[in-house]
Parts: sequence; C-alpha cells; structure tokens
Amino acid sequence: MTAWFNALAGGVLIGLAATLLLWLNGRVAGVSGILNGVIFPKTGDIAWRSAFLIGLILAGGLYMAFAPDASLPRTDYSRAALVVAGVLVGFGTRMGSGCTSGHGVCGLGRLSLRSFAAVVTFMMTAMAMTFLLRHVWS
Repeated sequence: MTAWFNALAGGVLIGLAATLLLWLNGRVAGVSGILNGVIFPKTGDIAWRSAFLIGLILAGGLYMAFAPDASLPRTDYSRAALVVAGVLVGFGTRMGSGCTSGHGVCGLGRLSLRSFAAVVTFMMTAMAMTFLLRHVWS
C-alpha cells in the first residue's frame, strides 16, 4: 500500500477509536490523561485506562509485525535525549491541561476554541524546534 493510504487509514482508525471511547465510555481519548489515571489511579477507573493503553501498544506492535512495508522506528537517537524529551512533553501536557491527542483529535472534533489554541501552540512550537535543531544547532 502507499504511504498516503496508510496515513489515511491510521487517521480514520484513531478518529473511530476516539469516537467510540466517547460514545461508549463518556471519556475523551487524551492519552496523557489516560496514562495519568493509571499512574495515579482512582477506585474503579483503572481497567478501561489500562485496556486502552495496552491496545495502543499491541496495535502498533501487530502492525509492525504483520505489515511488510511498515516503517521501523528510528534508532539513531540518544536514549538520554528521548527521556528528557518525554519528561518535557509530560510537563507540557500538564501545563496545557491535555495532550496532542486530547486537544488535536477530540478537542478539535468538538470544535473547542481552547483546543484550537493548544493545537496551534503545539504545531508552532514543533515547527520552531525542528527548524532550530536542523538548521541552527546542527
């Protein structure tokens, strides 16, 4: 299959999963919030969160295992830099009251102005950092 079809199919599946979670469970598919609920659980609230996260990991693994043209993750990054980046993303999601999946997929789908502002901020920051890392600091 071509790359555009894989991207389209992935986007449709993400949208479908987010819609089903909202319709069937009344929950927004914000992955950082779901993970936070597993790390700091409330009684009776951990099962669906754990199932959602396990499903994310298994689906990605199964796709990589069974799709012959699946892209492999890059391995040329420093592990320390990845840990620092992960901590910074986690900090940013708490500051922004949500993550890219919560604001970008669910918030924009609900026409939330707060989510629109958050997504614009995410995208502008990502573009600026990419420019700096590739053209200024490289």
